[in-house]
Amino acid sequence: MSLDDFRGKPVVLYFYPKDDTPGCTTQACGIRDEWGEFEERGAVVLGVSPDSETSHVKFKRKYGLPFTLLADEDHAVSEAYGVWVEKSMAGRTYMGVERSTFVIDADGNVAKVMRKVKPDTHAGDVLAALPA
Repeated sequence: MSLDDFRGKPVVLYFYPKDDTPGCTTQACGIRDEWGEFEERGAVVLGVSPDSETSHVKFKRKYGLPFTLLADEDHAVSEAYGVWVEKSMAGRTYMGVERSTFVIDADGNVAKVMRKVKPDTHAGDVLAALPA
């Protein structure tokens, strides 16, 4: 699968840290809850995290997610988009995914880059960036 497969449609490529965690669940369910609006706009939604395909299947099933989740276990895609970054929590640093979204227009061009997105407003923010 490549972005060329979706030429002619806008693509929402969103990166998130981990399946079935509070922020990531809020973010994914926000898209699910607005799914009709994403479909009306012809948008393809692809969620990307370092989790395995097995983890994605469980996450999709548990929350009824209607869009594709992609496994980036070696974080090659995250690195290519510049979202595999150094993070810190409780005084320790580690590498992880910066919650980010790329809206790609129907011609395959990046139309909007959203960094450090907020899970609870993500779906609405993305819809505002898509053509009506």
